[in-house]
Amino acid sequence: MTLTQAFLEQAPHCRALGSPFMDRLLHLLADRWPEDTKVAALLSEYTGDIGPKGHSLPLRLCGGLHALCLSGQDMALAQVYPPNAADDDALWSAVESALRGHDDFWPGWLALPPQTNEVRRAAAMIATSALLCSRYDMPLRVSELGASAGLNLMFDRFHMQIADQAFGPASEVQLAPDWSGPYPAPATATIAERRGVDLNPLDAHTENAQLRLLAYLWPDQLDRIQRTRAAIALNDVMVDQSDAIDWLSGRLPHQAGQVHLIYSTVAWQYFPADKQAEGTAMIEAAGQSATHDAPLAWMQMEADNETRGAALTLRLWPGDLHLPLGRIDFHGRWVDWTGPTSLP
Repeated sequence: MTLTQAFLEQAPHCRALGSPFMDRLLHLLADRWPEDTKVAALLSEYTGDIGPKGHSLPLRLCGGLHALCLSGQDMALAQVYPPNAADDDALWSAVESALRGHDDFWPGWLALPPQTNEVRRAAAMIATSALLCSRYDMPLRVSELGASAGLNLMFDRFHMQIADQAFGPASEVQLAPDWSGPYPAPATATIAERRGVDLNPLDAHTENAQLRLLAYLWPDQLDRIQRTRAAIALNDVMVDQSDAIDWLSGRLPHQAGQVHLIYSTVAWQYFPADKQAEGTAMIEAAGQSATHDAPLAWMQMEADNETRGAALTLRLWPGDLHLPLGRIDFHGRWVDWTGPTSLP
């Protein structure tokens, strides 16, 4: 795959997820890419899959451009980025200038893969925790695999509104997914402990990490930027740096009087196949010793063979119940709930 092909492959994904600006920017990059720049030389060093399912070079590059705007390092570029308007020639002039004019910035930025912490995915955890509350009158112990900065570990402090039904407390983080199907009876879980793990965790309390989180949000989606800023302000957890499955092995011993909720949102699918198999075997083995006083729940929001959004699934022990809960948009914009409204 060439870089031009990678730009063109990424563009429709951004358009489908509601960002016409990113679609436009990626087409400009494909049509006018300056091969004589140091940025082009840096990107040419990557081998293998450079597209959305691999190194994600288009998103790395676009995230870097957005970071230059947000950080104030390139005011000329910021003047043609949303919410400002500019024609293609004016936009490209500023983009090309940014590609040529920040040689000290690009190597460090491009060296790391894209990293987001999409807050609207918390709709999955809020609904799942409400479902667990319908069965168990006990607090949750939460383990997130691939937690990034840990923003979604704070899901119990977010507010979700579905029609006239409210979930969670009053909060600066507001979720309102387009919901179809029934929904669990509203309940706000009590969290006994929350921990997360990531290979490259971001400390949301630092300026550099905040910039990375915000830069990979798309410039014309100001609501996502505002929501993420609000979640950062609420965040008071640290994410451990480790391989997720190695880390999880130390979390699996049961704690009496707590429901252990393990979850991932568009993370498990990126684990190596051998680690997926190891993790599945470990969780299933732990499930065999789960009791009604120490239940184990495993929720996944992950891509599958279907094209519309991600599958939302729950396994629950004791009993090894397999509960398909429905489908959810990768950015949490909508939820098609086909799961139960309560657990017996």
